Amino acid sequence: MLKKLSRKVAAIIVPFIGAFLMRLIYITSKKTFHFPEHFPDERCVIGSWHGDLLMQPFSYNKWRNEPNATIMISEHFDGELIAKTVGYFGLDTIRGSTRRGAARVLLQAIKAVKKGADLGITPDGPKGPRFSVSDGIIVVAQKLDCPIVLQTCKPSKYWQLGSWDKFVVPKPFCHLEFYCSEPVRVTDMGMEDAKKLIYDKLMEHCIV
Repeated sequence: MLKKLSRKVAAIIVPFIGAFLMRLIYITSKKTFHFPEHFPDERCVIGSWHGDLLMQPFSYNKWRNEPNATIMISEHFDGELIAKTVGYFGLDTIRGSTRRGAARVLLQAIKAVKKGADLGITPDGPKGPRFSVSDGIIVVAQKLDCPIVLQTCKPSKYWQLGSWDKFVVPKPFCHLEFYCSEPVRVTDMGMEDAKKLIYDKLMEHCIV
């Protein structure tokens, strides 16, 4: 009973505090955006490493003229916290992953994109291994024939948690460098070649 109550309280308080701290970090930091000159008007699949998620809503809202994204989030409790946190930035969520309940999640993803939403996926989520590219992001992009945009944020100063993904938390008053790849298409690529492409582009500027 006490555990359930504490989780309910955490589900209310933690996302609110998290969103506040994210905005504080963003507002107090110097920002540089390394973006392509042009982004496609069509909807995209957006990929980021799980440990690099924290500042990605700001990157997306910067380059997308009319932000409208649905993020794939795990059904675990930490996924619930993330889902409620990104809700403060106007982002919708699909609960589940392409590793568990893949058919249901893929169907929801297709519906979201057909309704005009970009789709956010962590290639190594929800539980790793870190920096591994699962089939999910490739399968979704190929099924939908959507380009993939890969986002990275590299802070000059940061904390790194002891979690499996070594989650990166930028320090206030740092320098945030936001990177977005050129949109890439994997529709006609083999699975392993597509995975390598995604991996190489995400590793270019990430915190190891």
